Amino acid sequence: MEPGVSKSPDSRYWRQLYRAALSEIDKSKLSERIAEAERAVVLRARELFQAADDNGEEAEALDDVMYALHALRSNYQNLGVS
Repeated sequence: MEPGVSKSPDSRYWRQLYRAALSEIDKSKLSERIAEAERAVVLRARELFQAADDNGEEAEALDDVMYALHALRSNYQNLGVS
């Protein structure tokens, strides 16, 4: 996990991990950064699913982020980076 990033129940946590994955320049750490972000997105999606609040915008953002993380992982795997 990124130093200084606390695991919180709001959208800041997954957004910080997503940004960390996107900005990771060390290819040996990229896969773990992506995995951390994916776990945080799934956790937040579960929280939103259980909440009764109107959270359509964040839920849509989570879907978009998962797609982007998948694309990032696929691109680097296609380049032979794991």
